[in-house]
Amino acid sequence: MTEIILARHGETEWNVAEVFRGQIDIDLNETGVKQAELLSGYLSTSAIAAVYSSPLKRALKTAEIIAQPHKLEVDVDPDLIDFNFGKWQGLSHQEVKEKYRDLYATWITHPEQVRIPDGEALEDVSKRVIRVRNKVIENHRGTVVIVGHRVVNKVMICTLLGLDNSHFWKIRQDTCGISIFSYLNEQFILTKHNDTSFLRPVAGTPLRDF
Repeated sequence: MTEIILARHGETEWNVAEVFRGQIDIDLNETGVKQAELLSGYLSTSAIAAVYSSPLKRALKTAEIIAQPHKLEVDVDPDLIDFNFGKWQGLSHQEVKEKYRDLYATWITHPEQVRIPDGEALEDVSKRVIRVRNKVIENHRGTVVIVGHRVVNKVMICTLLGLDNSHFWKIRQDTCGISIFSYLNEQFILTKHNDTSFLRPVAGTPLRDF
């Protein structure tokens, strides 16, 4: 049996400020490092076979902290890189809502229909995460941790559950939250979703699905 622990990276300053990150390489802030350390402690007694990560610093640092107790090297996979938000990258949530009013409204109501200017569509991400999913299933038995980003992880969850991307906004994943899937009888079974129970020591910081 293969188990996938799908983790979102820890907090960054752009999460706090609600700035679209996309493929801009923003590092974890102090709270994000602490979140990653708490997640690492939570998973320290699990028998982890491999750790995969996006190449971006915020995910890779989270993955390295998780991998350290298990003495594992992180497998950096470019298919896990964050969603390309194109011209939205580096803009605040409010700026995007004002500057791209109609497109943003469609993004909120029908995200599967949107291609970001100079960026990606969710279907592009689906193709990427399917390649990652297939690689993990083919190459590993046991528990595999995958560290990614909000959009990428939500799309992966849709893919693993056999849902199309119109369900994107029905899924929440906070910074450093984890979702767990078991692969049995050629199907993925969701056993835990957006678990952040281990983050109680930093509970004074609001968790963010942004």
